[in-house]
Amino acid sequence: MTYRVAVSGASGYAGGEVLRLLTTHPEVEIGAVTAHSSAGQQLGAVQPHLLSLAERTVEDTTAEVLADHDVVFLALPHGASGEVAAQLSDDVVVIDAAADHRLESTAAWERFYGSEHQGTWPYGLPELPGQRHVLRHATRIAVPGCYPTTVLLGLTPAFAAGFVEPEDVVIVAATGTSGAGKSLKPHLLGSEVMGSMSPYGVGGVHRHTPEIEQGLSWAAGSPVQVSFTPTLAPMPRGILATSTARLRPGVREGDLRETYTAQYADEPFVHLLPAGQWPATQQVAGSNHVTMQLAVDERAGRVIVCSASDNLTKGTAGGAVQSMNLALGVEETLGLGQLGVAP
Repeated sequence: MTYRVAVSGASGYAGGEVLRLLTTHPEVEIGAVTAHSSAGQQLGAVQPHLLSLAERTVEDTTAEVLADHDVVFLALPHGASGEVAAQLSDDVVVIDAAADHRLESTAAWERFYGSEHQGTWPYGLPELPGQRHVLRHATRIAVPGCYPTTVLLGLTPAFAAGFVEPEDVVIVAATGTSGAGKSLKPHLLGSEVMGSMSPYGVGGVHRHTPEIEQGLSWAAGSPVQVSFTPTLAPMPRGILATSTARLRPGVREGDLRETYTAQYADEPFVHLLPAGQWPATQQVAGSNHVTMQLAVDERAGRVIVCSASDNLTKGTAGGAVQSMNLALGVEETLGLGQLGVAP
């Protein structure tokens, strides 16, 4: 069976990445490509790397254009997805790559996003315990943020096993500039970024903070609080997250390694590296894979988990396509066979 798929926000980085992956999907026919800001242009003018789709005309993002598709990807700015999704049939699989439907807490949404909460959809991170069952045949899916994807995969096994304390979690993560989207911003100019790193969203104000806490709380079965500091790295794509948590008494590195190995042994896209080998963003560039390594700082009584992902692929579009596959009941890995590119 072939599924007809529409992609809105097709002129942005996330929408372009969804389209790149869908071009290799054997059971997908790409239907409408839409973007309000570039409607009427050829797709090749705004996404020149999508050569096989270059002559497609970008249409305006309306419910009428998006209707009559089996799947609709919404790669729209935060706050715009809810209105569009509400106009689509319940039979259409709608996958939201923005933040609108990720959070369960209305208070957290209003505090960090400053607008009306649009409700909560199933969370599109299949590797979380029990989440595949939730996503199979779902018709509304919220794609996780790129930082939460990388951090949650890195820390969930430790919390699910009860190995770490919930109130002393510190995360420092670096991302490439594509994480800020395609809009022109002075601090993202090449002359500002090249050869330089800088923090942003410091002091617990980054919008992914409540999403990370939500996911870790699911794993722990009780509230988890994190201190999260993102940094901007001079690269176009990729995330390297260093996540640390205080160990409970008696937990050894061997316990952690055994648990992580068991958790991810059958996962096609998540890889605990051999002891002594550490993740790097280049390992996973352009792929739906996540690599990670862990160590125990015995003096400080903490576990350190370093995890790497591509923020545009596994962190957004790849996770979206993986979730689509589950929702449609097809092989989960379809369209996601790309490996990392090196050097």
